[in-house]
Amino acid sequence: MKFCLLLLFCRNLLADKHSLKYFVTGSSGVPNIPEFMGVVVFNGIQVGYCDSNNKTLKPKQDWAKKMLETNPEKKEWHTNMCFNDQPNFFREMIFMLKQQFSQSEDVHILQRISGCEQDENTGEVTGLTQYGYNGEDFLEFDLKAQMWIALKPEADIIKLRWDADKVRIKHKANSLTQICPEWLKMCVDNGKSSLQTTVPSVSLLQMTPSSPVSCHATGFYPDRAMMFWRKDGEELHEGVDPGEILPNNDETFQMSVDLNVLSFRPEDWSRYECVFQLSDGEDVIITRLNETVIRTNRGGKNTNEEPSDMMITITAAVVVSVALVLVAAVFAAVYKKMKETNTEQSPGNTSELSSRLNPETA
Repeated sequence: MKFCLLLLFCRNLLADKHSLKYFVTGSSGVPNIPEFMGVVVFNGIQVGYCDSNNKTLKPKQDWAKKMLETNPEKKEWHTNMCFNDQPNFFREMIFMLKQQFSQSEDVHILQRISGCEQDENTGEVTGLTQYGYNGEDFLEFDLKAQMWIALKPEADIIKLRWDADKVRIKHKANSLTQICPEWLKMCVDNGKSSLQTTVPSVSLLQMTPSSPVSCHATGFYPDRAMMFWRKDGEELHEGVDPGEILPNNDETFQMSVDLNVLSFRPEDWSRYECVFQLSDGEDVIITRLNETVIRTNRGGKNTNEEPSDMMITITAAVVVSVALVLVAAVFAAVYKKMKETNTEQSPGNTSELSSRLNPETA
């Protein structure tokens, strides 16, 4: 499933860049899920949310809430987009797509990711807008060529319609190269306190005596960091299991890398070190493998720390990640079932589709 809710966790790993992205999902036939959902993500951190079931904007960071309160025109724009403009557009799009493909009133998902990224050093701005339909890439906007690209043959008719509207093409390009960077700058200015480089705490963790030793770093910012094990100063690859960078609930991040120590001789442990380094290359934390400082879920070795306190940070981030994986798996299963049960699709009334699909808010 190429285009799914897991996109919310896609993060740029290049240094000295800021990004502002909008993830929007419209659906039909999905029980217990809002018909429309929107998420705003700044530098990999969720800063805003709205859905069709709750008619209220929900800033997720204090600075984002203050930014909306001090910029009523921005708040009004987001309110209109969340509860009027975009829900109507997505509802119309899904209706028309179902007509074109002769689809039943089954589950259908239309998603869009749009936004911009700016390099602090060069000032270069890149923008993107891409649509996914029922779990597959569908349409994307080529900013340089000023045209839409059909990612599936079924999207050709929409591409032709939207490409023909030069006013809308110009509007789309302007929103990606002018409006989005302006709002991105506002986010950078208002979220300065959260953008300061933060060095993490690093701990060695082990579930059981036979489990790998996990070198765990938490509380660092930004989310561009590297972490590895080394022996006698040389980076190790065999017996090492690196983990993903995961978000904490305080705008910082965490990561871990496991080392299989089952076959290690006690006298060799001191030859192994865990190295954590932020992308700027200045903040390096080296933690030597030492059995006496390893924290365990049995109360720890030479520590009185409670097991629940020791693992709670890891658990919180993993729960969020696993939950989204499960959501994606559910959608994937739905799409697979749809493909197995749906009859061969044929184009519907394409002339009606062409006249009604309006790229104004695309």
